[in-house]
Formats: sequence, C-alpha cells, structure tokens
Amino acid sequence: MRILVTDGMDSSALAQLRQLGHEVVEQFYEPDALGAALRDFDVVVVRSKTKVRAAQIDQAKGGRLQLIIRGGVGVDNIDVKYAEENGIAVKNTPRASSQSVAELAMAHMFACARYLSVAGHTMREGKWEKKAYGKGIELQGKTLGIVGFGRIGQHLGVMAKAIGMDVIAFDIFHIPGIEDQLGIPYVEMDELLSRSDFISVHAPAVDGGALINAERIGKMKDGVCIINTSRGTNVDEAALLSALESGKVRAAGLDVYADEPATNAALYSHPMVSCTPHIGAATVEAQKRIGAEIVEIIRAL
Repeated sequence: MRILVTDGMDSSALAQLRQLGHEVVEQFYEPDALGAALRDFDVVVVRSKTKVRAAQIDQAKGGRLQLIIRGGVGVDNIDVKYAEENGIAVKNTPRASSQSVAELAMAHMFACARYLSVAGHTMREGKWEKKAYGKGIELQGKTLGIVGFGRIGQHLGVMAKAIGMDVIAFDIFHIPGIEDQLGIPYVEMDELLSRSDFISVHAPAVDGGALINAERIGKMKDGVCIINTSRGTNVDEAALLSALESGKVRAAGLDVYADEPATNAALYSHPMVSCTPHIGAATVEAQKRIGAEIVEIIRAL
C-alpha cells in the first residue's frame, strides 16, 4: 500500500512499515492541497496538526484512500462520520499515550502547587523571589476531581492516590467495576466541583460549549487549581482568566488552547498559569507505542 504520514511518526515504526513492503511518504500538506493528494494513498496517518474535514474527504472520494489513522486519542480533527459514510474507515491509538498525558497533568499539578513556572522564570531574570513563592501547598491530603474517567483519567487517579490525594471522578459513562478496582468513586459534576482542590479535565471536546465555564467555576472552592490536557475548548478561557485575576482560581496548568498555536497571550502569560505547547503525548515512550499501534492497525487490513 501507499501510506502518507503527514505529521511525523516514530522512525522504528516507519522502518517496520517499509519492511512489510509498503511505500511510505512523509509529507505535510496544507488543507487546500491535502484532499487531492489523498486520492493517491491507501492510508493516511495524521496527528493533531493535519485536519481531515469534509472538503478533503470530498476531494479524496473515488481515489485509493480507505483508512485514516489518528496517532493519538482524540479524533476531533477528523470528520469521522462523514469519512465513514463515504467508505473511509477511521482508527486511532487510544492506549499509547495515556500514561504520558497523565504524567503531564500531574506535572502541572505540582507546578500549580509550588509556583514552579513563575519561580523559574523570575530566576532566569536574575531575581531571588524566595519570599514571594514560599507559600506553596502540598498535594497530599487534597482532593482531586477528574472530569472524564477514561484511560488518561484513570492513570492520573492512580498516581494521585499514590501520593496521598483523595480522588473522585465524573463521567457520563460509568465503567462497571472500575470504582472498586481503583478505589475511586464516581460523583455528580456539582459534587466534584464543590469538593475538589484540583480539577483535571480529560474529556473529549463536546458540543454545546465548554465543560468548565463561568457558572461551573462559580461552584468551585476558592483557590482551586484547574488542569486541562484534553482539548482547549473544554475550558472557557475568558472565564478562567477572570477567575485567575480575582483569585477564585489559584492557578491553572494548560497544555491545550482554544486556538493552536495559542493566541491568548493574557492567559498563557499569566504568572499563575503553568503552560506547555500541546505536548501531552510527546514522550519517547508514547511515540514508540503510537507507532507500534499504527503498524498493527495497518497489518490487520
């Protein structure tokens, strides 16, 4: 088969695909050129940068394309239903990056608790702000509320319990037996909002507005920390910035943004925001696992 890889892929997985006899082309296409290019490939492998929308699918119809693979968890950069209605399958690699994203969420929790981002920044400016940043808090004994209790949320919950946090979770889908298995109870959203010292979002993008908006922030504890490594639109950025400035929210850890690359400088430059440029799955280990899953998907065709 001819396989197009638009956003990069682990080198060992690329080598495996070529050893299996496939022709692999590594090239990024702008949206207006992607659809026509897809006609000449059986499979396209994308990450988050490449968007495969109805316009590209329309251009690809009648060509060779039979499968779109998203290297990662979310598939909101692909018009999945439209692709499938036109005979093009869509697959992803949901297991490969869960640990990496969960660990980044935990890192942002530590950063929010101990001023790691702003304290490091001021030191690089030649300042010694020991007094200003000497009022950190411990994670042990605090309550973590996880919004979206799939693989990533479960990994984070296990780590948080290991350092002595109380963990609760909200999800519209309840996995049978998971509460007893992990010792983490499901609660309703309002209870999670009112009880949690830290809230970490791990849900897919949803229609109908942000999961964390001004109304829900108003139901949270004063001094709560909000972590988002899921999708930028899950948190209302204007509401979050207002809550940071008022002190309702102590700090935020953000890896995702409504616009990417991020354009909301007032938010990502805020001294109480720990920010990273959508690197949740960007570990050596996750990339190898993603590559291995992609190879297995293609083997099964």
